[in-house]
Amino acid sequence: MNLHTLFNEQSRADLELTTRRQFLRQCTTGLGGIWLATQAGLAAGTKHGTESALDQLLAHHAPKAKRVIYLHMVGAPSQLELFDFRPELARLDGQDCPQEFLEGKRFAFIQGTPKMLGHQYPFKQYGQSGTWVSDRLPHFSQLVDEVCFIKTMQTDQFNHGPAQLMVHTGNARMGSPSIGSWVTWGLGTENQDLPGFIVLLSGGRQPRAGNALWNSGFLPSVYQGVQCRSKGEPVLNVTNPKGVGRDIRRELLDSLNRLNRRAYDEFGDPETLTRIAQYEMAFRMQTAVPEVMNIEDEPEHIRELYGVEPGKESFANNCLLARRLAEKGVRYIQLFDWGWDSHGAEASEALNDGFKRKCRQVDQPMSALLIDLKQRGMLDDTLLVWSGEFGRTPMRENRGGEEMKLVGRDHNPEAFTLWMAGAGVKAGHTHGETDPMGYGPVKDPVPLRDFHATLLHLLGFNHNRMIVPFQGLNQKLTGVKPAEVVKGVLA
Repeated sequence: MNLHTLFNEQSRADLELTTRRQFLRQCTTGLGGIWLATQAGLAAGTKHGTESALDQLLAHHAPKAKRVIYLHMVGAPSQLELFDFRPELARLDGQDCPQEFLEGKRFAFIQGTPKMLGHQYPFKQYGQSGTWVSDRLPHFSQLVDEVCFIKTMQTDQFNHGPAQLMVHTGNARMGSPSIGSWVTWGLGTENQDLPGFIVLLSGGRQPRAGNALWNSGFLPSVYQGVQCRSKGEPVLNVTNPKGVGRDIRRELLDSLNRLNRRAYDEFGDPETLTRIAQYEMAFRMQTAVPEVMNIEDEPEHIRELYGVEPGKESFANNCLLARRLAEKGVRYIQLFDWGWDSHGAEASEALNDGFKRKCRQVDQPMSALLIDLKQRGMLDDTLLVWSGEFGRTPMRENRGGEEMKLVGRDHNPEAFTLWMAGAGVKAGHTHGETDPMGYGPVKDPVPLRDFHATLLHLLGFNHNRMIVPFQGLNQKLTGVKPAEVVKGVLA
């Protein structure tokens, strides 16, 4: 091989290893300066490429909330069996559904002309606010004056996976950051030993959309949610292998960090810094996570308040863990509880069977969480949210046009109930009103993007200014359509 051939081979190899970032940085035509200015602006606005990835952004206004605990009932609980009392339904029970309710509508399962379905459980008014709640939630009904209900939440998705993505990312397609990622990106962390965003599951299954609901999307991966467990090892694969002590792990980590640092200095990829931060976080989590996840440390009266079952996976355990994590400075704590898809196709998902069991499983723990946060003074700066992904129809579900033995309702994106409590929220208040059948709003509809704008507002951020440039757009949690803060729910 002659010298000319060797030179060409070396030039080709250099070009293959040269990234666009390196080309712009090294170019002598002025593009390097343009690139540097662009990157400086990007880093200032989004923290890409910074050492302190979990530093807090400058808030746009004084925040009411410092953290969020979000309780999602996976499968969409029926608001007509819990919160949205519509006496007209009792009169129409068993009658054919009016055709105007069916024309132009899309359903997951209903075909032909279904029957109207009245409330399956009795309702009563509670508290000074006179809020209607069914007898399925005896503990929670005593706390309605602490809560703000939104009865007219709306989504444009009627299947579970896309609807869950809409609730938690603002986008029905995978790839967008979750609310928890946006919040952690904005607020940073109060505890360097724990993730800023933690996810807890109960009910035996993941949501349909899986971990896309707590993914960081186009934000650096340091902001994605970390799934923890209330049974067994708190975080999978975080403990050292057998025979590897903490001192050895520290030496290995230091060597790996030096290699990653060299890679960052050469290529400038901000994800390399994220990788360093994640390795360091995992090392610190080895001691911090087992401590905070040990509910046996709680006094007996607190464990009884929640109804916990140590050593098991349960919603009760996760509610108590949520309070412990909030105390330790975790910014966003997301609970998913599976089992609320009340179609009536089988007993476990029937309103007159499995639905009763799910209500018993969540009523005491979610009420205890609200009580516990308040008695510790934490409700003043913690936003507690409860919802499903859409509502249920006022018609009884049928399959193939035939009425089923068990009782259920189909998916309804037109109206569902969400409640909030805590920092900056108007307590003992109900926002919005549905029609006499509970099918759709007649007053103050609230699209999900407006709820997202409101949540960010409570945390101190203007949703229109909380942006990340990606794929040619200034991406926002609230998307490209106009969104407004729901001022009627603010204290």
